[in-house]
Amino acid sequence: MSDPKPQATPIDGAALLNEVEAFHRRFNIFPREAAYVAVALWDAHTHLLDAFDATPRIAFLSPEPGSGKSRALDVIETLVPNSMAAVDASQSALFRSVAGVEGERPTILFDEIDTIFGPKAAGDENLRKFLNAGHTRGRKMYRCVGDGANQSVEGFPAYCAVALAGLGSLPDTVFDRSVIIRMRKKAPNESCQPWRERIHKKQGNALRDRLATWANSIREQVTGSWPTMPDGVTDRPADVWEPLLAVAEAAGGNWPERARDACLELVTAAKENDASSFGIRLLTDLRDHVFRGQERMPTAAILECLLRMDDAPWADLDGKPLTSRVLSQMLGQYVTSANKPIKPRGIRVGSATPKGYYAEDLADAWARYCPPHPQKSATAATAATPQVSGGESVAEPLPGIRHTPHQTATPQHASVA
Repeated sequence: MSDPKPQATPIDGAALLNEVEAFHRRFNIFPREAAYVAVALWDAHTHLLDAFDATPRIAFLSPEPGSGKSRALDVIETLVPNSMAAVDASQSALFRSVAGVEGERPTILFDEIDTIFGPKAAGDENLRKFLNAGHTRGRKMYRCVGDGANQSVEGFPAYCAVALAGLGSLPDTVFDRSVIIRMRKKAPNESCQPWRERIHKKQGNALRDRLATWANSIREQVTGSWPTMPDGVTDRPADVWEPLLAVAEAAGGNWPERARDACLELVTAAKENDASSFGIRLLTDLRDHVFRGQERMPTAAILECLLRMDDAPWADLDGKPLTSRVLSQMLGQYVTSANKPIKPRGIRVGSATPKGYYAEDLADAWARYCPPHPQKSATAATAATPQVSGGESVAEPLPGIRHTPHQTATPQHASVA
């Protein structure tokens, strides 16, 4: 009687992810510890795409070249299945590749994305739609195929993992579907190993193959899992992080805790630095630094206060200060509690009636979009109050303007989430 075949030793998922993280640390210097956790989990999730309802994009962004973005993609390329560098890939090539016409579904690595979506680029709406559609399993992009009158509509599957790298930021809809890693140049005291393709690609590929084997062993477990999100992570950020947290829970060890910490840290950092969140920043600054309990304020006073905030972007929006016109356009994207666009209205100030804004019109947007109001003592709040011309505190009542108690940031009837 022949001996039974020896059973393969189960792979320790936590130990394997530790190795993947260590591999990145050899060649990548990320700006925060949370980034190493996120990238290792992202690498692993690419081997389990069909176990999830969505796949997050991972984006390495920086304000200047030479910040290690391309090197991050080099390392990722060795760890993911069917990697496909797509710097110069055409739209049709991406469609055919993801649809499986030319082989297995690829993991797309898109470097220099700023040449497509940057401020000096013309933009590619089709690529943006492709990246958005491919975030969710089952989504297709439909095109007419054929010649002349013999055309038919064909749906091209778009679901695939995508890693991006570039200068600046991304279109809002792509940004919201991404784990954002904000890269920076190495400091003089920071160093990492040089990347040698002929040597290190083999090492990465060996880890890739082990990730694939481990992924197959946990596929059923991950498919039925619904990881608990950290407090405050909901909606789109939850969609982005759910696959990564599921991988962490399957790995065990300290990875679930590290993953949740990284999730909260990177989601918060993305909101703080996202240019697309200017609207929320404006609403929050109006609530916390401008109105501060006043029921209405003239536009001129609002602008003077905003432009004097040293740590705010309002004095330099694309090289120009915030104007009443831009302020109106930005606030007009939000609505009042009556579901009407927020617009400036006449305000009685002495014998004049300048245009301005009412707290009651902003209250609904404050409640829906702004983070919880910081709890400050009256002394600290008074010390932080910006000054307008003549040394007058913005929080002090203006002539002819009703004022609520200073400690109340919004009118009494407005709730702040």
